[in-house]
Amino acid sequence: MSYTKEDIIRKVKEEDVEFIRLQFTDIFGQLKNVAITASQIEKAVNNQIMFDGSSIEGFTRIHESDQYLYPDLDSFVIFPWRPNPGRVARLICDVYNPDGTPFVGDPRGVLKRVLKRAESMGYDAFNVGPEAEFFLFQTDAEGKPTTKTNDEAGYFDLGPLDHGEGTRREICLALEQMGFEIEASHHEVAEGQHEIDFKYADALHTADNIMTFKLAVKVLAQKNGLHATFMPKPIYGINGSGMHTNMSLFRKGKNAFYDPDGEKGLSKEAYSFIAGLLHHVQGMAAVTNPLVNSYKRLVPGYEAPCYLAWSASNRSALIRIPAARGQSTRVELRSPDPSCNPYLELAVCLAAGLDGIEKGMVPPAEVTENIFVMDEVTRKAHGIESLPGSLEEAIKAMQADQLIMDTLGSHVAENYISGKLREWDEYRTRVSSWERDKYIINY
Repeated sequence: MSYTKEDIIRKVKEEDVEFIRLQFTDIFGQLKNVAITASQIEKAVNNQIMFDGSSIEGFTRIHESDQYLYPDLDSFVIFPWRPNPGRVARLICDVYNPDGTPFVGDPRGVLKRVLKRAESMGYDAFNVGPEAEFFLFQTDAEGKPTTKTNDEAGYFDLGPLDHGEGTRREICLALEQMGFEIEASHHEVAEGQHEIDFKYADALHTADNIMTFKLAVKVLAQKNGLHATFMPKPIYGINGSGMHTNMSLFRKGKNAFYDPDGEKGLSKEAYSFIAGLLHHVQGMAAVTNPLVNSYKRLVPGYEAPCYLAWSASNRSALIRIPAARGQSTRVELRSPDPSCNPYLELAVCLAAGLDGIEKGMVPPAEVTENIFVMDEVTRKAHGIESLPGSLEEAIKAMQADQLIMDTLGSHVAENYISGKLREWDEYRTRVSSWERDKYIINY
């Protein structure tokens, strides 16, 4: 829905909204906000709300801290879980410098820059549909999360086995009140694991939706005495959570990936986009799979794609082309996980695909066999490489990929790498319970 400043001011008054959360996202994908009262809404829609950027991870230094929030008026929505009295609304914001220029460290701005590049190449839309999985865990007497689910359900099971069914229903209904079109909701493979799919949209709107989705899931789970987590691999020995990302480019309203006369109904651009993703996916991994824990999901045996290959149907491949054709033709990248910053994830995915198109890249042959059961010799014979095996490897691959570094921009890239190296070093030097169990007696 499209809003003017006057529309927002009127709605705040008519809907008895008392607080407005001006939301933005830091470079590591953490949602932040400045809360204002209704009396300040006119200042907000005129881009006059300031905050201290030096307090936000990867933003500005202490001596250059002032930054401004420019609301995207079309993002106005009222939170359905905060009814009267004291209704709460939100506006998603871009971050600007005091001189009126966009802040280079704003992840939303990173995605906008790549979308402009796509536009300059003749594409009028980059549509994305995410499939974000999450776990629901019970909490203890103090309200802290456990890893207990009290849930014995599996893929597509329903109550009474599925103990999260009620919470999932509430999430779906709340999201629909916020303008989402929910396409599917179901229990996933692992105990306590769930998926809610919402309709695709243009990339910027989708990234906004992912952030809103994660907030709604966490808030409503907490309301029901549960803890929702988008951690990629919370429990050893069962499937982790992914965020398969379905992508398509449009030119003059037509799907640029579809060619009825092309092999498998795919256009040359689709094949080059696939090739670009495969070429850069190792350098993208630190963005699409940003945690130490991410690489404990990307291992054989749990349906997560670890190997660089594509297929029109094979779910063991990193890139899959779903069966739908025509306007629904799309490329599905299966490696991302829901802990990623969606603005940066979609930015690097689009940049990689556009690079493939610009350079006329050609992907390797389709792999139709089950890659998960191949041994190393067979994979090598097929020319199948692997994703990075750790966050450290992913950071090195990112530093070696100039396109990914340029896409993020020097400010984001430097701060992102610095923060992730600290995270890796903290993990590397921490003594785990596994180490104690393994070594403390024998040695």
